[in-house]
Amino acid sequence: MVYNKNLSILAYLTVCLVWGSTYLAIRVAVTDMPFLAFAGIRFFTAGVLILIVSKLKGWSFPKNSQDYKTIIFAGLMLLFISNGLICWAEQWLESSLTALLIASVPLFMALIEAIFPRDQRIGRLGWVGLVIGFLGVAFLVSPHLALEGRTFSAMLAVLAASLNWAIASIYLKRRTVSGAMMPNVGIQMLAAGAAFLFAAYFFGGVSISGSSPSGIAALLYLIFIGSILAYTAFNYMLKALPAAKAGTYAYINPIVAVILGALILKETVTTQNIIATVIIIGGVILVQISKVTPVEQGNREEAEVKAL
Repeated sequence: MVYNKNLSILAYLTVCLVWGSTYLAIRVAVTDMPFLAFAGIRFFTAGVLILIVSKLKGWSFPKNSQDYKTIIFAGLMLLFISNGLICWAEQWLESSLTALLIASVPLFMALIEAIFPRDQRIGRLGWVGLVIGFLGVAFLVSPHLALEGRTFSAMLAVLAASLNWAIASIYLKRRTVSGAMMPNVGIQMLAAGAAFLFAAYFFGGVSISGSSPSGIAALLYLIFIGSILAYTAFNYMLKALPAAKAGTYAYINPIVAVILGALILKETVTTQNIIATVIIIGGVILVQISKVTPVEQGNREEAEVKAL
């Protein structure tokens, strides 16, 4: 498939801006309704709507069971596990702090691609960037090490979500599956939504009755803008751009999230958070501008075996 350059840029900007706002919407939703039920309704509804439109438009669906398995696995990894961890964590973490931790995604992506290269490997500057970026993450987390309660556990959950998201993103990028992009996205969301609803049924129920208007508004925003629009853009961007380049959306998201969190939820922006953000983003930028070198032919076969 040939990807349109302008659409690639538009998809990238959509992911940067919209996903920066979703942390705030998730924070509003999970403090108002059970996170498993909320996430299940969000993704199941979005998946059903995308698949209905795909069917009406005549877009091609995957042609074999192996492709369905690949798509469903990616959806469970990206949405059920990673997004589920984020939803759980945001019950205690501010949206801006969550977004700052998620800025580690491109660092994890670059690290995985460096350890398991396919066609290219990062240069020395990239390794320096990885060290700086992860030091920034450690600096961001350090004030919370001695805190009681769920705060530190929630931060670790977000970092685990970031690592898992990076693994799943590279897994999806390195697999070629049949079918059009939109049905594949719909299948991912439907699978994740079903998994969330199944979990909600056993842990608290699937009802969101009694939710406030702001919680319902956040849910609707996440279904139509955060899920259908932005996640579709993410999948297009992931295929059209190199993984390390596509991953740079994660250091624009925090800026959007911090601004919205401060303006709308009155979240506190500390000096340490600002310094940590600069360090993390600085590390990510070094990774992105690092000169990459092709994997040597003699090592290519070994790299293919190691690749995710």
